[in-house]
Amino acid sequence: MTHKPLHNFHIPVMGLAYTIDSPIRVAQYGISSVISIIDDEILEKMKGFYNKKFNLDYFGISTKTEDYRAKRITAYLDMVDDIVNEKFESFKQEITKNKEALKNFIAILPNTSDLKTGLQNLVSQKDNLGSGIKNFIESNLKPGSIDVNIMTKVDKDNYKKGEQLPVMFNDAHASLRGFAQSKLSSSMVLSAGMNPRLYSYIEEFDDFFPDQNGILKKKIILKVSDFRSAMIQGNFLAKKGLWISEYRIESGLNCGGHAFATEGMLLGPIMEEFKQKKNDLIQSAHSLMIAALEQKGKHRVSEPLEMKITVQGGVGTSEEHEFLIENYHVDSVGWGSPFLLVPEATSVDTETRNLLLKSGEKDFYLSNISPLGVPFNTVRGTSNEVLKERKEAAGKYGSSCPKKLLALSKEFSPQGTCTASKKYQDIKLKELKADQELTPEEFNRKKTEITDKACLCVGLVNAAYMEQNLEIKGEKQGVVICPGPNLAFFDKEVSLSEMVKHIYGNANILPDNQRPNMFINELKMYIDYLKKEIAGSSAQITHSQTKKWNTFKKNMLEGIDYYHHLFNTSTFFKSGLKTIDLQLQEYQLMLTAIEIPQVDK
Repeated sequence: MTHKPLHNFHIPVMGLAYTIDSPIRVAQYGISSVISIIDDEILEKMKGFYNKKFNLDYFGISTKTEDYRAKRITAYLDMVDDIVNEKFESFKQEITKNKEALKNFIAILPNTSDLKTGLQNLVSQKDNLGSGIKNFIESNLKPGSIDVNIMTKVDKDNYKKGEQLPVMFNDAHASLRGFAQSKLSSSMVLSAGMNPRLYSYIEEFDDFFPDQNGILKKKIILKVSDFRSAMIQGNFLAKKGLWISEYRIESGLNCGGHAFATEGMLLGPIMEEFKQKKNDLIQSAHSLMIAALEQKGKHRVSEPLEMKITVQGGVGTSEEHEFLIENYHVDSVGWGSPFLLVPEATSVDTETRNLLLKSGEKDFYLSNISPLGVPFNTVRGTSNEVLKERKEAAGKYGSSCPKKLLALSKEFSPQGTCTASKKYQDIKLKELKADQELTPEEFNRKKTEITDKACLCVGLVNAAYMEQNLEIKGEKQGVVICPGPNLAFFDKEVSLSEMVKHIYGNANILPDNQRPNMFINELKMYIDYLKKEIAGSSAQITHSQTKKWNTFKKNMLEGIDYYHHLFNTSTFFKSGLKTIDLQLQEYQLMLTAIEIPQVDK
């Protein structure tokens, strides 16, 4: 029996550990969330923590165990599933017996939900309350999904005693296997672009193929930033008999963590294209999938399977949430960064949460701290930044690099080195000092480029250790956190119930701080991004750079035209329409005034 999800929002993955145990915290209320499963060490530590807390009998898995990465991931996910199911059963009992608890639960359901209406009707009936509610709850409630995230690029080769291990022991491959072998029936989110070798590995596991009833035990969600990449990746997997159950569209810049900017394509026009062409995605994948399933001798599916379109990145009001659902027909909206201010939902230490509460617009910025070389959204003043500055004042650079998940640079070693490591930065700084031809400005610019990189493997998990008072071994690295710039407009810690009521328009947790509309905010980010790209380019401008910038500018101008039309014909955002119109005009002028440098003849 397939139930419709209870909620039309989800909590996306955040960092390596901010949502590490979110399902244990929120799934009993029907809220879906996503765990990052690339770092087996934090999963093993959290498994130990919950084992003790709930008196379970999961064994520890040491690094000496054969295939320990995948086994640790499987064990952690199985444990989360056990805890979620137990908490869900207790929760059903509680709301069956306790009218107050039931009313509180009804209050956090979407206003448009049939479930809410059904429960309200039952509560208003005087007689036969107990059994009626019990039966209704048993038939209609289900926990939120325990989904997982794999960043496809984090797929380093691994070695044992100097010998390179087979590809299946690469980091992302082992994570995938860990999920595939777990008892979960949920989804795997693949983010950060295509990894053909990893995608091909999915074929090894039956759970990703439909059974005789056309049911997928394990589903695939692709995180994408435009339609073209969705079509390419969807067809690539369909040729292997694999179905994409959801395309999760994320704003290129108005998001947390790594920011994959589009070529000036804005979220509105991107969503419009998905809305218009969703059927193309379905039909194209379905025909390729049928042929592949037949060739493989797998169960055939006559009708296309369900395909959802969801969106996330920068949403902050119930009106924006509702607009995305109504206008673009999306199945769910991701609310990420605001949940960092909800202690019941995410794993954040007190010091970092307080930093987020008091940080303003100027404190959230697109940094160069990621060793992947991809722009990374973060906030100023983290404990990691403070410790780093202290070290650098003493002439020490780089991290001890204990985890090596991002040791992907092959410049100095076939085994890979992380650009945030002391080893890498020492060599680079030595090379830099030997270069006699650099001006002091060039030297400082290049030095900053080298030393900017931060150890994300440790920095992004420390908050979870600190929140639960777990021991942190090794060099003191502090916390790196990766909220989206939208968090600047939120300024208080709230309960889970308050946040959910805010999402559905039954409460408001935003201060009166003139927060711009999410589409306008993203537009501003793209203009700033283009200006910065042009300003930071080298003296020698190439044809391809000019072409790229011209496309970027053209796409943005088309996006502004689209928004002019959208806002003036929509029934949403009426109270802020005057401001939105003025902002669109202002940004149009600003964009038109940006001069694209020409190639010297």
